[in-house]
Amino acid sequence: MRNLKIALEYDGTNYAGWQVQKQKTVQATLEKALRKILSENIRVIGSGRTDAGVHALEQVANFKTKSALPAQKIQAALNALLPDDIAVTKIEEVAPEFHAIRSAKSKVYRYTILNRRHRSALLRGRVYLCLFPLDVNAMRRQSRCLAGKHDFKAFCASHGSSKTTVRTIKNITVKRIPYRPFPYAQRQKELSLVVIDIEADGFLYNMVRNIAGTLIEIGRGRFAGGSLKKILLSRDRKRAGPTAPARGLCLLQVNY
Repeated sequence: MRNLKIALEYDGTNYAGWQVQKQKTVQATLEKALRKILSENIRVIGSGRTDAGVHALEQVANFKTKSALPAQKIQAALNALLPDDIAVTKIEEVAPEFHAIRSAKSKVYRYTILNRRHRSALLRGRVYLCLFPLDVNAMRRQSRCLAGKHDFKAFCASHGSSKTTVRTIKNITVKRIPYRPFPYAQRQKELSLVVIDIEADGFLYNMVRNIAGTLIEIGRGRFAGGSLKKILLSRDRKRAGPTAPARGLCLLQVNY
């Protein structure tokens, strides 16, 4: 039995998240294509769930198969069968003990905010439009208290199922970057994108979106200096900001 590690990117707009359920999901779509290619009942293990509407630049998964079909041919066949909003970027054979969830050391998510007075036709569905000016320096200063090992209950959805709400944020950055919807754009565009990057050993349900929503409130001046640390220590979800929309969130990387 071979163990194959697969990396894929997807636009989550048309999916009810990663995990198999009644609605259309990325995992179910991938498993259906694999069953057709390998003539086996394949079960894919993803590195973690992404919610409805959340995107991935690099989701990692693994699956086991009896097939001797080379990994490159499986990748080519998948990319021919899968819809345009899911692409397999790499497949490789790994050790039998590799597990996409248990072997992961950390994951990196990015929340992207378009901070200007008008929407973008080219980035629709991939950013959250905030019409109000944001104080990125204030967001950055307050975000520093989240680094390290803490109880993040204040940023966990009330119906989360995790056994513990303690997580370790290894790195968090908040910065403003140019608006460049195309990689070949040469001209420097206005600095209208605000990105929040968070690397952690694990994430609670809606944790990144709740942190992003709180930081947006700080950037708008609705929460005073020192508020984020007080919210963190309170362990009270009601004191934090709203859950930022799913469309601005993207899984950037899984580290092993």
